[in-house]
Amino acid sequence: SDLSEGPFAALAVPIVEGQQDFWTRVNEEGGIGGYDVNISEYTRDTKYDPQTHSQAYREIEPNILLLAQTLGTPTTQAILEDMDADNVIGAPASWWSGWQFDETDKGLILESGHSYCIEAMVGLDWFAENKAEPTTIVAVGYPGDYGGDYAAGMEKWAEANGVEFAGFVETGTNAVVGNQDAAVAAVADSGADLVGLGMGPAETAEIVGKLAAGGFTGQFLGAVPTWNPALLETAAAPALQALYTHVGTHDAFDGTSDAHVAMQEARGDDPPANDGYTFGWVWQYPIKAVLEQAAENGDLTREGVRAAVDGLEVDFEGALPNATFGGDANEDADRTATISVPDPEATTGISALEVGITGATADAYEYTAPCAG
Repeated sequence: SDLSEGPFAALAVPIVEGQQDFWTRVNEEGGIGGYDVNISEYTRDTKYDPQTHSQAYREIEPNILLLAQTLGTPTTQAILEDMDADNVIGAPASWWSGWQFDETDKGLILESGHSYCIEAMVGLDWFAENKAEPTTIVAVGYPGDYGGDYAAGMEKWAEANGVEFAGFVETGTNAVVGNQDAAVAAVADSGADLVGLGMGPAETAEIVGKLAAGGFTGQFLGAVPTWNPALLETAAAPALQALYTHVGTHDAFDGTSDAHVAMQEARGDDPPANDGYTFGWVWQYPIKAVLEQAAENGDLTREGVRAAVDGLEVDFEGALPNATFGGDANEDADRTATISVPDPEATTGISALEVGITGATADAYEYTAPCAG
């Protein structure tokens, strides 16, 4: 995971906490096939760097059954060939559209919820119906990463709805590019009245804040990883509250599903720092399901666990629609989303306006290959 100095460390630390609490609950209820699940011993900080991710994977590989988390799209792609050779499956901390297809994930990645590509379409469907029909849209995000997948979804939505797509403004983390001034200038020059964001929280705050300060009056749709409640403590908070809408896979920590109730009980009087915790918890349901199926099959080897993926049915305790793995992506892909807005009174700084919505463009999309990457 990205646990110290990478762009998603602020989200990733609570992601790990959510997964640890998930498995504490499972172990207290008897574990898997009589075994406890060790979620902590082989955790490694890879700083969102593909080379470091690959090195860490090679270090821990002799000692693990599977990966309860592999954070990031390019980082996970960097180890996919090794995972295939080793018969190691994993749950991604990523929503790249390629995880929906065996041709691109080798049947190894157990994703949860919609892809970034579908997320962009559902968000734009909702915005056009509930806010205003945009005339020109532009995407801003990390290239060759989830930003590109989100941008591809925006472009496909624009094509389907006769809206001008002003392009994909590629940017990097502040650690790489220094600041977001170039991206801000490109958006200001694009003529867009709606901006889709696919980057980390720090870059999100800077772009929204600087554009608003410069007189930009358009709106922003943020992909899942763009939000962190710490943004409400920044100078960009007023602009975010006025202009930013968050699109996510499921409700925030304060949700009411059985899964949310369970995680709230696990935290007690100590709420998580942000919804990384919620993501982490929800991402473990497919891992639990595949381990239970392998145990039922009497084969808790890597080969046995991998074989249990095909046809696997997953119950997310209401946090997400139930899912089936190994089928046709066009039929089985999750096309639901949750629309939320910044809320200083909410536990994780964000509250849902609508949960489990769908959109006409997203529903009609022929999902036969990854949108990008």
